[in-house]
Amino acid sequence: MAALLAVLALLMLPLSAGAATAADGPSVKLSKSQAGTGGSITVRGSGWRSHALLMLLICGQSVPSRGVIGGTNSCANADGRAVTTDAKGAFSKQLPVSEPPVPCPCVVHVATVTGAKADADAIFQVAGHAVEPLPAEPAGGRLTVLTDTRLDGSSGLLTWFGAPPSRTLVFTVGNVGTTPVKNPVLQVGTSHGVFAPQWEDQQWHGTIKPGGKARMKLPVELTAGAHGDYTVSLKYSGKVLAEQPWGVGRPWGVTVFWVLVCLVVPAAVFRAGMAVVDRVRPRRAGGIRHRGLHLPELALHLPKFTSRVPEAPPSASTLPWFTPDSDPGGADGRLSAPHDDSPTSRTTPTRKGPT
Repeated sequence: MAALLAVLALLMLPLSAGAATAADGPSVKLSKSQAGTGGSITVRGSGWRSHALLMLLICGQSVPSRGVIGGTNSCANADGRAVTTDAKGAFSKQLPVSEPPVPCPCVVHVATVTGAKADADAIFQVAGHAVEPLPAEPAGGRLTVLTDTRLDGSSGLLTWFGAPPSRTLVFTVGNVGTTPVKNPVLQVGTSHGVFAPQWEDQQWHGTIKPGGKARMKLPVELTAGAHGDYTVSLKYSGKVLAEQPWGVGRPWGVTVFWVLVCLVVPAAVFRAGMAVVDRVRPRRAGGIRHRGLHLPELALHLPKFTSRVPEAPPSASTLPWFTPDSDPGGADGRLSAPHDDSPTSRTTPTRKGPT
């Protein structure tokens, strides 16, 4: 029994270690805590999503507890590096050391580029770079997103014909500060592909007490004819709180419209041209115009069908002074001259020779 328990404990040890790593979330470790400009450090990470694309930056005016205060404007963006995690969510990447545009304290900031938002910071000192105290934390409360964001709404018929797509960004925030937050002004940004978001200030009316939470709904609208993959971002006090992907369908109604235009316009131009040609065509005798095709070649070769009465066949007699009734050849078919068939008269003298 003791041996069986020992084997089970050894089998459960990797599972417990993996669960602890997942619970801790993404982490970043550096090969050096300090280096000068022109050198490089090795950045290692674990606990990230598998095959996730990450961005590595050196940022100033930042500490892990407060994050990157000035956003990516406080980072050395030109010398940043991108890396993709392996199947276990780990990575290792060389990062050149460069001075950020603002004084230290500095951090190595690692954040996801696509998909669900996640980030992690590690303290780092750029040798020879200026160091100044961090700006005072605002007296107001601090807001953080407690639930996943979502986009409510759907596209209508007008959107199918190119109208601006619109949605409602729904999320729940909590006040983790020590003072109430009254009528907070949040920034909602939309970005397409790798382009930077275009921010728009929107004020939520209400008061969130310390430790309290509130459900917010903010409208989001794109430009007319927008389509493709978009990302909706939410920012408060210079810090991005959440990001939500938005896939916008193509306005096929516009495509159908232009296809119909390409078919109808040439047909209308052709009809108008044919009408002009028909009007300027010279008239025929009698002032009647005949539309259609004229084929004189076929008319010459086609037989003519008329309603003439057939002529009577010629008479059998070829003599013009006889009629059919008095034709002597009509009775017995003989055409000889007339002669007398009566017996010889007694009074007719006969010549007899001497006997």
